[in-house]
Amino acid sequence: MKIERIFLFIYFASLAALGLYGCGASQQDIITLNQRLNTVERQMSAQTQNNRSLLQNYKKKEQGIRQQAAGARAGIESLKEQIRLLSGEFEENNHLTQRKIKHFEASFQNLESRMARIEKTLNIKTTRINQIEAYLDIEPKTESSAPKTKPKAISKKVLSEDEIYTAAIQLIDQKNYEAARKKLKAFLKRHPKSTRADNAQFWIAETYFREKWYEKALIEYQNVIERYPKGNKVPAAYLKQALAFEKIGDKANARLVLKELIKKYPKVNEAKIARQKLNNK
Repeated sequence: MKIERIFLFIYFASLAALGLYGCGASQQDIITLNQRLNTVERQMSAQTQNNRSLLQNYKKKEQGIRQQAAGARAGIESLKEQIRLLSGEFEENNHLTQRKIKHFEASFQNLESRMARIEKTLNIKTTRINQIEAYLDIEPKTESSAPKTKPKAISKKVLSEDEIYTAAIQLIDQKNYEAARKKLKAFLKRHPKSTRADNAQFWIAETYFREKWYEKALIEYQNVIERYPKGNKVPAAYLKQALAFEKIGDKANARLVLKELIKKYPKVNEAKIARQKLNNK
């Protein structure tokens, strides 16, 4: 080492000095010089040992600092990874939350639409029930338990055949089909042999057709054909019956009825219309 080299240099220099000035140096001087050299050597050895210890301590501290720094870097990287994972989970949860919100909004809108359709269907069913009750002459239920009283003027007045029929036709013009049916049925009940009986039956069928109650209209048109085979409304009943079959999607029966109309009444205007419809299909 550098310090040892310095010691050797001093030692040999001392020996040289003794050799050169040996004649003038005493034995005591040599002993003193050796003691001093030994002291310097011990001090230098102790200093060297101390320096080595300090160096080892520094290396240990440096290694510890490096390990701490490595641990800190690893901790930082771990924190970064955790932050990255948490950020990804947050984004995923946010995306799922937004999807759920949209799903709930769509479900709520669908529920509103279903409620509206149910309400519409309920109204249609209620109307049909009222129509069936009217057809069967069933008195509809009311919230009030008090019996209804008809005006004395109406209950006492007896309408003539023409008045009943005319009133029923006026109700049809006003699109009050249920009330018109009641009057027409009353007309047929009171005047079954009337020359307008076939017309009354035909208009009963027409009220159902105009209300788009095609199944019931088919039955009533058939009543015109069967009950009044010689009446002037039979061709019209055939034609409207074919149209009712078309409305419910039964094209095969519609064609059969049109052909039956042409066969039985080839010269009437309804037969001409029937031919045009068959040619267009």
